[in-house]
Amino acid sequence: MDLAGALAYLADHVNLETDPSPAAAERRLDRIRALVELAGDPQSSYPVLHITGTNGKGSTARMLTALLVEQGLSVGTYTSPHLQRVNERLAWNGAPIADDQLVEVVQAVAALETLLDGRPTHFELLTAIALRWFADIAVDVAVIEVGLGGRWDATNIVEADVAVVTNVSLDHIETIGPDLSDIATEKAGIVKAGTTLVLGETDPALTPIFHGIAGSKAVWERDVDFGCSENELAHGGRLLDLWTPGAKYQEILMPVHGEFQGDNAATALAAAEAFFEAPLDAAVVADAFAGVRLPGRLEVVARSPLCVLDGAHNPAGARAASAALSETFAGIAGRILVVGLLSGREPTEMLEALGAGNCRLVVTCPPPSPRAQPPEVVAAAAADMGVDTEIADSVPEAVALALSLATPEEMVLVTGSLYVVGAARAALVGDGLPAV
Repeated sequence: MDLAGALAYLADHVNLETDPSPAAAERRLDRIRALVELAGDPQSSYPVLHITGTNGKGSTARMLTALLVEQGLSVGTYTSPHLQRVNERLAWNGAPIADDQLVEVVQAVAALETLLDGRPTHFELLTAIALRWFADIAVDVAVIEVGLGGRWDATNIVEADVAVVTNVSLDHIETIGPDLSDIATEKAGIVKAGTTLVLGETDPALTPIFHGIAGSKAVWERDVDFGCSENELAHGGRLLDLWTPGAKYQEILMPVHGEFQGDNAATALAAAEAFFEAPLDAAVVADAFAGVRLPGRLEVVARSPLCVLDGAHNPAGARAASAALSETFAGIAGRILVVGLLSGREPTEMLEALGAGNCRLVVTCPPPSPRAQPPEVVAAAAADMGVDTEIADSVPEAVALALSLATPEEMVLVTGSLYVVGAARAALVGDGLPAV
């Protein structure tokens, strides 16, 4: 098996990220349990920090990884989806898995699949591959990001020392909804007996759901047990004052954009402290956060005109991104929006959340996914808001058009889906894999 063969093998399995059918969204863990059992239950050979949440879980996973690595640990990180190549989903100390290692571990898990009664999904295979690889390279700890929800996610075969819930808002309601309490209950499903839960959600209507989990070791709540007390705009990022049950960390510079990243940073820091059962040295925290990079999350990839990529794919994320841009780049003369949405997204709601009504132009395009919403539908919604629109046949074409029409003083925001952001990033930055 070569790299092309490994990728073809993975693609030849039902993929919930591209296939919304009921068969793809089955609520069952028996296949993944059987698969990892055949692999020798690799997930039991290292401690795990397990992360879920509607928004921010990828950023929090990267921040947490940085803290653990700076503390001197060997860290495996499993995230999804990827921006440009599947290698990004499996990382060791922040570096994506090399092609030859990916081929080797895919081949090993593929051999085990022949012993199963049922055929695993694409995500189940990737989860087993990640857990197996982390055992092969003998990581000290693994940071595992949930793919969807929590309770029935393939990653939920791990027994986490620390579970993290970043927040809860309406998303994937057809699968884990329909309301916020249902979504919170699904996410609470990653908390097991003996697990410390670090809870970033603060809605008093939802927090009792997380406190009612039998056997959990403790629940640390944001703004009660940990938090971000100061969060100021700084050159190239944010200047934060953070606090945890064990310590205070002042004037922490983090080179990422968006006030909401302060909450993610506090959550990641609390998770690290819960794992070590002790505060971290202030220098470790400062150095770890100073090195954090978040590809595709309010990422600046060009200037004059300014071009920003953000993977906001639901209204809550879109509102946060729009607010962050208004604060961070307040002096920008105007904004052009490049947007592509997946099916199931209400275009008017997303456009309003992104502040499209204040944009000079909206360029719509199809995300490179079988679930792409026709760009004509999104363009019609923008036109109904009174905004000028253009329609492009692809993401690279949309980005090139927007940049050609933007003045040097304007901003181009590319958003709506991580598929859109990944394709834009490949066109603008190249094929180099972003580190965790």
